[in-house]
Amino acid sequence: MVIKKSILNKLYVVVVLMTLFLVVIVFRIINLQYIEGDKYRRLAKQNTVKNDTIFANRGNVYAADGNLLATSMSKFTIRMDVVTVKQSIFEKNIRALSDSLSNMLGKPSSYYQDKLRQAQQRKNRYLLIARNVGYNDYAKMKTFPIFNLGMFKGGFIAEQQTVRVHPIGKIAERTIGYDDYRGGAGIEGAFASFMQGENGWRLKEKIAKGQWKPINDGNEKEPVDGHDVITTIDVNVQDITHHALLKQLEKFNAEHGCAVVMEVKTGKIRAISNLGRTSKGTYYEKRNYAVWESHEPGSTFKLASLMVALEDRVIDTSAIVDCEKGKIFINNRKVEDSKPGGHGKISLARVFEVSSNVGIVKTIRKYYDRKPKKFTNRIKKFGLDQLTGVKIKGEGKPYIPNPSEKSWHPISLEWMAWGYGVSLTPLQTLAFYNAVANDGKLVKPYFVKELRTGNKVDKSFGTVVLSDKIASQTTLNKVRKIMENTVKKGTAKNIYSPNFSMAGKTGTAKKWIPAKRDEQGKLIQAGHYSSAKYVASFAGFFPAKNPKYSCIVVIHEPKKALGYYGSKVAAPVFKEIAHKIYTSTPIDNQLVNDTISYAGLEKDYQKYYKKLSKYKTIMPNVIGMSGMDAIALLENMGMKVKFSGMGRVKEQSVENGIKLKKGTTIYLKLAD
Repeated sequence: MVIKKSILNKLYVVVVLMTLFLVVIVFRIINLQYIEGDKYRRLAKQNTVKNDTIFANRGNVYAADGNLLATSMSKFTIRMDVVTVKQSIFEKNIRALSDSLSNMLGKPSSYYQDKLRQAQQRKNRYLLIARNVGYNDYAKMKTFPIFNLGMFKGGFIAEQQTVRVHPIGKIAERTIGYDDYRGGAGIEGAFASFMQGENGWRLKEKIAKGQWKPINDGNEKEPVDGHDVITTIDVNVQDITHHALLKQLEKFNAEHGCAVVMEVKTGKIRAISNLGRTSKGTYYEKRNYAVWESHEPGSTFKLASLMVALEDRVIDTSAIVDCEKGKIFINNRKVEDSKPGGHGKISLARVFEVSSNVGIVKTIRKYYDRKPKKFTNRIKKFGLDQLTGVKIKGEGKPYIPNPSEKSWHPISLEWMAWGYGVSLTPLQTLAFYNAVANDGKLVKPYFVKELRTGNKVDKSFGTVVLSDKIASQTTLNKVRKIMENTVKKGTAKNIYSPNFSMAGKTGTAKKWIPAKRDEQGKLIQAGHYSSAKYVASFAGFFPAKNPKYSCIVVIHEPKKALGYYGSKVAAPVFKEIAHKIYTSTPIDNQLVNDTISYAGLEKDYQKYYKKLSKYKTIMPNVIGMSGMDAIALLENMGMKVKFSGMGRVKEQSVENGIKLKKGTTIYLKLAD
């Protein structure tokens, strides 16, 4: 009896413990399911499901005539979920799929058969097939055996990413710019927020080995592409400018250089090239020297010095100046002409034409030595102390010395007269020369014409006048004639042509080498002007009468043994640009009508969408269309498209005018 009672007591204890254990389990289930269920479901989802960002295509950058300068191109990574494919389908089509992959990707069919079978044995749900596949190959790959069954039956996984490309290559690359890990530069950097677009997203689930696979065949939210920028760049003029500059840099083994072509009346930049030398001796768009690099201009600044004297009417171009024997000393500093023995007594006009340093320095010293402020104030009235205000980031600051500053030196005025001690960017110098060509009207240089969303203009940029008249018409007429004579019989006579007229000024300046100090701050080398490194330049406009274009060419550090004067190094680039513009397009018709050019692009755009709306259920005639356009048109109608070949459509499986049902498969044959 006692034994029986003891057994029952133990049984009761066991039952109580089991009951308590069951209660705990039930409580935990209720707690997990209802009280903390949302929390744990959220944690589970975070660990196994994620939103994967699909980056939007940035807006395009167009030239004035509608040519693409920068665009986003889709690239695809193709993978395969081998597990999702039925065994019967796999065995029946593996060879055909392998053959198709072999034809496209180049490796033997046996390679792909082995790869797919091994993946099936390992139950690989994320097998890499190919990377960086273009749109046409991606679209073609979707039609391969097995893959044509889609993601859930055929295991076809396509992951899209975008890359930025410049269809015209490296030309104007720095001005077109970028907005990425390197920062924001050029047009792309300046208009980054406008061009960015809106990113989409796609759900992915975590699978074996930490890999993520898309849950659905489509995106949860489609990305919205960014807006477009229409520039003022003329692709033909840009190509001319780029190759003319490149040829000369290579010829003189120069360190770097730039060339800019601007439309006189409007300020539109039609071409800009910036090329720097690599360690291998090749050239590429290294920095935007035309906008960024502020430097001593040398003799191209003599135009401003001459105009100051003419505006103040202290001297006329016919006045005789004694250039002596080509060498004078001012405060123990030498001013010397390039011609041995000097030019003797010549007119002020001739001083400019032959670029006599002695002549211009003596002239400015005579009339402004005791009132330098009058000289610098007049320089500032020309706008030479102001930024141009171009949209591109990083414009270099101009520097015009002020007689009131402590840095003013007894020779500052004289050195300014021939372009030393002042600092300007090539674009700032060009804006001044352009004003002279434009009857004194100083206009702001600009690179961007319009901002667009599709066919809608969001914002237009036009000519901005910074000053209605920087100088009197009398002064302007005189200096323009002298600049024309500089090409005919002055320092730039080597580029003169009887077939087309040009006007301008050469420039040659020694480069300033800054002082060097060691880690302790001890001076190793004092700052000085180099006798081995020069800056050669030429600024002007063409034609000489009723100018259409202004242009500046600046080349840094040409190899001295080969030549370093502006007339020999920079002026020929100017001539080649002017000549090719003359011959490629008659100068009278040279002003490019951007509206008409872009209207052609818009007409095609509207035609495409008109055709799309018209043929909602009727098969259109797509023969002759590009394959990409035809595929997009039909897929937007809700059709499935399969194609072979590349190029334009040669044949379509359904005749024009046939009524279609959504989901109908259309076969296209493209011209190879």
